[in-house]
Amino acid sequence: MAEERSSSYICAEDISVGYHNLPLIQKINLHVNRGEILTLIGPNGAGKSTILKSLIGQLKLVKGAVWLDGTSMGTMKEKEIALRMSVMMTGRVKTERMTCEEVVSMGRYPYTGKMGILTEKDWQIVRESLELVQGLELAEKDFEAVSDGQRQRVLLARAICQEPQVIVLDEPTAFLDIRHKLELLYLLKNMVREKKVAVLMSLHELDLAQKISDHIICVKGDNSIGRFGTPEEIFSGDYIKELFQIEKGTYLTDYGSVELEAVKGEPKVFVIGGNGTGIPVYRQLQKEGIPFAAGVLHENDLDYPVAKALAVQVISERPYEPIGEAAYEEALRVMEKCRTVICSVQEFGSGNLKNADLLQRFMKKG
Repeated sequence: MAEERSSSYICAEDISVGYHNLPLIQKINLHVNRGEILTLIGPNGAGKSTILKSLIGQLKLVKGAVWLDGTSMGTMKEKEIALRMSVMMTGRVKTERMTCEEVVSMGRYPYTGKMGILTEKDWQIVRESLELVQGLELAEKDFEAVSDGQRQRVLLARAICQEPQVIVLDEPTAFLDIRHKLELLYLLKNMVREKKVAVLMSLHELDLAQKISDHIICVKGDNSIGRFGTPEEIFSGDYIKELFQIEKGTYLTDYGSVELEAVKGEPKVFVIGGNGTGIPVYRQLQKEGIPFAAGVLHENDLDYPVAKALAVQVISERPYEPIGEAAYEEALRVMEKCRTVICSVQEFGSGNLKNADLLQRFMKKG
């Protein structure tokens, strides 16, 4: 761990966090390097915010130590920490009739003297930070009068204005619409890439965490630490379903999407799809409460994961192999029991010509 402490910008060694000196989560070890994003994910109430508050010193550690650039934070003065770390946490900020520009300017206080007077250079950095989050038009507005999403952008500008080496964010995309979520994450990614800032944050949006993070820590619902690894290691198999204890529906890691539970019952519709064309059909049938079967799909087809989540039955074939006789016969047997056949593909390739035969068989029958 000593080696990780020296190479990481922020490092936690065997810490326990909680309230009133009672541990809630124990044996937490994490490290964030410069130019890296580490994201905490997990169910509501698992303790992600508690971990972050403990790391930044808002809550007293029950056990262990946090190191910032090789120095124990417990030995550092508040100003020393503020010169290296900026924080954007959930919760209301007391502003006492401050404009948005004045709120952002608070990020410069670690650089001012005892009087807290900002120089022209400081104000220039304030304006540049507002511009980065597309918030210049908010500068003169009362912070309490703007929307929750606009407040998030202003608070991010304050964190950027601090010119930190590490930035800690608790649910930074909360209250933001999809446009501003993407812009915020794009901005964070640029800071990481260009300024080698270390970012430690929590996110609810699994699809965004999967795309932006370098490493992910999973906090389980029983207040314990689960997997730690790259997004590819975390979003594999059924681990996300297990982490969030999903019983109704499915989270598709390949697509970063949630699918509702399949409609139960004997299939009434048989869908011949492929190459992504069947997905909207599957979702519409599920929405209308119609049980259906799908096939024949290759197991590496774009349709396959969604069909597996939503269909009563999926007839499949191994990747890169022409549809075999066994799969064809099974699909034919299932199709003949259905009232309706929907074909979403326009052309059939050499690997799925038997699907064309299925369609012709049904049309002749009709």
